[in-house]
Amino acid sequence: MPFTVRIAEEKDAEALAELNQTALGYTYSPEKTAEKLKIVLLDPAQAVLVAEIQGTVVGYIHAAIYDTLYFDTLADIRGIAVDANCRRQGVGRTLLHAAESWAKQQGACGIRLASGATRTGAHAFYAACGYENSKSQQRFIKYFGSISR
Repeated sequence: MPFTVRIAEEKDAEALAELNQTALGYTYSPEKTAEKLKIVLLDPAQAVLVAEIQGTVVGYIHAAIYDTLYFDTLADIRGIAVDANCRRQGVGRTLLHAAESWAKQQGACGIRLASGATRTGAHAFYAACGYENSKSQQRFIKYFGSISR
């Protein structure tokens, strides 16, 4: 089925929260997602693009400029999710290409992403899209108080 890609809008927050839960396993409320989306959409160093089929959001990608003091400017994929019923139809690949185009327009020299060790299907997808696994690492996090979901 044909799909279109466009810049996300505030009205997409509920669909993005649903995709985060069903495709990525993140339980984050639609209300909190809406708050975050509103902030991200105002930041020119970030982009959220959605894929739609007949007006229904079936995927999204969130990219941001990533600067460090030890490497040229990159873009970072902060999240990518596609509805399970719409996978293997080019949605994810098209979203990645759209984010890559955005990153080039921002002056980035490349684009990077992180993917959980158990997501081997996603790893194969990224490799097929031209991404190379450059290193293995562990993620450490320290929460300050309770986190909101």
